[in-house]
Amino acid sequence: MNDDESTIASDDTLSVATAAADRIDAEETVDLLQSLVRIESPYFHEDEIARYVYDWLDDRGLDPEYHRVSEPDITGYEGNNVLARIEGSDPAAPTLLLNGHVDTVEIVDGWTEDPLSGRVEDGRLHGQGAADMKGGLAAAMAAFAALAAADATLAGDVLLAAVVDEEGPYGLGTDQLLRDGVVADCDMAVVTEPGPVLDGDNWENPALYVGARGRFLYDIEARGVAAHGSTPKQGRNAVVAAGLLADALSRMPVASHPLLGEGSVCPLEIEGGSETLSVPESCRLLVDRHVVPGETTESVIADAERVVEDLDLDADVSVGLRETPHPDARYGPYVFDTDEPLVQGLTRATEAITGESPGIGYFRSVGDFNYLGHRAEIPTVILGPDGDNVHGAGEWVDVDETVEVARILAAGAVELLS
Repeated sequence: MNDDESTIASDDTLSVATAAADRIDAEETVDLLQSLVRIESPYFHEDEIARYVYDWLDDRGLDPEYHRVSEPDITGYEGNNVLARIEGSDPAAPTLLLNGHVDTVEIVDGWTEDPLSGRVEDGRLHGQGAADMKGGLAAAMAAFAALAAADATLAGDVLLAAVVDEEGPYGLGTDQLLRDGVVADCDMAVVTEPGPVLDGDNWENPALYVGARGRFLYDIEARGVAAHGSTPKQGRNAVVAAGLLADALSRMPVASHPLLGEGSVCPLEIEGGSETLSVPESCRLLVDRHVVPGETTESVIADAERVVEDLDLDADVSVGLRETPHPDARYGPYVFDTDEPLVQGLTRATEAITGESPGIGYFRSVGDFNYLGHRAEIPTVILGPDGDNVHGAGEWVDVDETVEVARILAAGAVELLS
């Protein structure tokens, strides 16, 4: 094919991509988003919203199916992801995964209105989980339905995965996708998390996030010696030791990466002792550790053990990591090149839909994208509508950006899979 023929083919694809995006109805997309926000769905309690997603897809003839998620040993959790697939014409062509989670954090205190209202005002839709990530989920569902109804003939498949328990301790929904081989044929993935509000670099949409830090959770036990609280010097106070250790760990040097920036350390929980007038003989400390490429399980534990050794605490300290359902259930860091076909295709789609070139960003925290980008080694981009007050009272998502992301996803799928 000469350059002129290549340009014609590219123009034709762009035209078809734009036509697919035009099938997305803004009002219907916002109605979908409102319906999702009005369903209370904290992690481990997603049955109602999973049924809603299933029924919404089923009503449109999109052949959804439930995918069982089970973790009996630590959490006792049982739930269902919802999957649907558009089959392409060429089994050898790539498959695109659209991944979004249905769960939220628990409803927090401080709301001055119904946290499930889905109220729209000044272009913002309000409600717990509106930004994280029912806006992104609505965009992915709307794009998937538009692609199924479009005149475009896709060579590759599109797999939609509406997953449970992203906000929970282990990301069990996407973890189960990997364990069961559901995404084994996926060549690229888009996770529709709200990027700009959480990136730490002040990017605005349109933006594509092509990497993310990873995370470990220290589970540390300090053991002292009990004594009567009126004679504390006769004992060894495990709570004091854990407090000193928490402070030292928060100031521990961390590695950095030219794109992902520095890692971070944040003590999360300290638990020990009681109201009984006794010197606490044990204390448990949980500490978040966000990491960058090059930091491993072994190096992370060794870092904390050096801090313990330098402090010379009056306690016996055992450094470990939080128990996981299986050894691979950890969030590893990753970075993908901007010349990946996924990034290039979404860039062209973004330019066609918005008239702007997207910024390229890197995510500060962790989520299902780490399982896909690091563990499964699938080129993964985070692309979602912006908002604010994520996990807090007054959470909202940008309505126009929700529709815009849906349009970019639909156009991007055509660009990547035609």
